[in-house]
Amino acid sequence: MAAKSTSIGASLTALRRHKIGNIIIVFFTIQIVAVVFALIFPEQFRYLDVMNIQVLLKDIPQVGVIALGVNLLMIAGEFDLSVGATFTFTALCMAKVFNAGANVWLAAVIGIAVGAGIGWLNGFITVRSRVPSFIITLGSMMFWRGMILVLSQSVTERFAPGSLFEGIFTSHIGPIQVQFVWLVGLTVLTWFLLERHRIGNHFFAVGGNRMAALALGINPDRVKIIAFVITGALAAFSGILSTVRVASVSPIQGEGFELQAIAASVIGGTALMGGQGSVIGAFLGAALLSTIQDFLLLLRAPGAYLKLFVGVIVVFAAILNQLLKKD
Repeated sequence: MAAKSTSIGASLTALRRHKIGNIIIVFFTIQIVAVVFALIFPEQFRYLDVMNIQVLLKDIPQVGVIALGVNLLMIAGEFDLSVGATFTFTALCMAKVFNAGANVWLAAVIGIAVGAGIGWLNGFITVRSRVPSFIITLGSMMFWRGMILVLSQSVTERFAPGSLFEGIFTSHIGPIQVQFVWLVGLTVLTWFLLERHRIGNHFFAVGGNRMAALALGINPDRVKIIAFVITGALAAFSGILSTVRVASVSPIQGEGFELQAIAASVIGGTALMGGQGSVIGAFLGAALLSTIQDFLLLLRAPGAYLKLFVGVIVVFAAILNQLLKKD
């Protein structure tokens, strides 16, 4: 069975490399355009300023960490529209527990555990009911958004844990933001899980062909629940990163992150129907979205332009992925 499972991963390697190559080309093309603009209009377009680069490196991890989990889940053939609500609810739980007098590390662990629990619940209901995860997690998103309003009373919760905890999540390593280092570390860890661990091949197998996975002795329900749990835990961790950075939790925090995470995964080459995708692609997709947003802000473009551009690029990426699949 191990040999068959390995062959599943090997058969997809060429296609994944092809898609990663495409996203790398697009990503560096955007970077080149931004640098050219910065050199031509240095006073109006401060892309190369150290402060702007630091802001960009702080922004990428918010959606990037969530996208890592969403990417794994999409490869396994499922969606989670509740990650934005999980992001906020778990951060609010952490802040509430800490402000009630608990140790900040315990509060953070509780927050991540709540996120993993929400993921488990989403997965359990999905595999037991056989209702599409799109519907289950849409309901979950609305439920947890309501719980956020109830728990917060629509008031922003302050969070001031102290220098040591803040330093681990908000300091610098040279000119690099430590939050970006966290994203890189989680990307490497997720890459090893997907590419070098048996469960990674199981994600691809279950998302690509459920019946074939069953024939190989894989339990699709178990694999999908694991993917949901990872997704919820990563959404919670992203919520911690954001909350420590801004020292508060807003009830509207994280709104729209679920769609941005899906967009980052699709842009990075993840198939909407499951069975195909890459961690590096999701990482670059998130970086590309943040770069485009930064690009538009520097150009003083209206905020709606970002949504317009993201909508177009997601459709284009999905069509391109389908054409590459046929090839």
